[in-house]
Amino acid sequence: MGLAAGLSIILALILAGLGLVALFERHVERHIEAELRTYLLQLADGLVFTADGAPELQRALAHPRFDQPLSGLYWQIEDDATGTRLRSRSLWDFVVALPRTEHDPGTLHRYVLPGPNGTQLLVNERRISYADAEPVRGLRIMTAIDRQDIATLRREFAGDVGLALSLLATVLMLASAVQIAVGLKPLDAVRGHVADIRSGRQQRIAASGPAEVMPLVAEVNSLLDGQEQAIARARAHAADLAHGLKTPLTVLAADADRLRQRGETEIAAEIEELAGTMRRHIGRELSRVRLRERARPGPEPVRLAGIAQSIVRVIQRSPRGGKLAWSVAIPDDLGIAMRAEDLSELLGAVLENASKWAEHEVRVMASPGSFLETSMGAAARLVIEDDGPGISPMEIQQLGRRGVRLDQSIEGTGLGLAIATDIADAYGGAISYSLCEPHGFRVSITFSPMLPE
Repeated sequence: MGLAAGLSIILALILAGLGLVALFERHVERHIEAELRTYLLQLADGLVFTADGAPELQRALAHPRFDQPLSGLYWQIEDDATGTRLRSRSLWDFVVALPRTEHDPGTLHRYVLPGPNGTQLLVNERRISYADAEPVRGLRIMTAIDRQDIATLRREFAGDVGLALSLLATVLMLASAVQIAVGLKPLDAVRGHVADIRSGRQQRIAASGPAEVMPLVAEVNSLLDGQEQAIARARAHAADLAHGLKTPLTVLAADADRLRQRGETEIAAEIEELAGTMRRHIGRELSRVRLRERARPGPEPVRLAGIAQSIVRVIQRSPRGGKLAWSVAIPDDLGIAMRAEDLSELLGAVLENASKWAEHEVRVMASPGSFLETSMGAAARLVIEDDGPGISPMEIQQLGRRGVRLDQSIEGTGLGLAIATDIADAYGGAISYSLCEPHGFRVSITFSPMLPE
């Protein structure tokens, strides 16, 4: 915007400067031609005829340039009958060749004709008849000026105008910058309110400002209202779906139990497994719907160390987790902009996955050196490493997809990392996977943004 304003100002002043120079040149030409006509009248008034009929200038013109050779200001008188010429001293030995055309006496004519030393002359010429001469005499009287004089005046004027317009352009661009800064200040305030809404510090834009900005504020608030209504409808539909499937799943479980009592244990186990899988998928979709509503962190950061340590203690009570060595290195003052229950679900899924694959040890780390800068502000990274067998680089690309299980011999549904990915995405974070050396697996979780302490 500032660049466009600056270019517009410069273009407008350039056009104005060109127009001023053109007007100045026209004014100078009119002024000079008025002087040349005055000199014509003075020459005509000062002419007399000698006894032998030759024209003679009785009074010389007062301007000193007429007496200075090649000064650029000239006069010339030419007798039509005899061809006699009178010239100013400034013409020296040069004769201005006037066009051989017939003109009515007294009519003024303008020409641009060649002058001394290759110059171009602006010529004013008038034919005058003297009735008191015997016989009647017709003289062509000419005054002229070097057009280079006009060009010099134009160039000097253009330099002065250019300097003045440059100063004016500087002042106008500074004023434009101030105006843009003041004009965009309300929009900057709106941007800050939108950032607060995204981070959960407020629910609506409560800014008051110029009348031009308030329609935008109203539209954003209306959009937020519509979004909340859409989320509420989605939650209602998901709840209706879950309620509608609850009864059929209960019937399937009862049928599986009856089949088991009849000795059909294989079919009963298959039905129970399918029913359990359906329940988990429904639970995951309901969790995603809740995330759309809740993924607005509260004003206070959640302590990452406390959440991680509590989950580790729970997993250590399990048969598999109790056999592993756990190390948690997280600063106590590290706060994450996330709801505690969502952070617990995310870390629970990742740490439970690590406990399934680790052979001896699981490490959980987040240090000041793990802090990042993102487009949303400060962020922190949590790294979870295990010393398990790891996976191939091709299999890493499949992790986090819904229902993907890389080893069917390990108990699970393949939803844990997918749920963790959904939670991280809902809060503007990210999860990445890589291999440890010489063996093992690493999960890196970026939390963004991190609320200030």
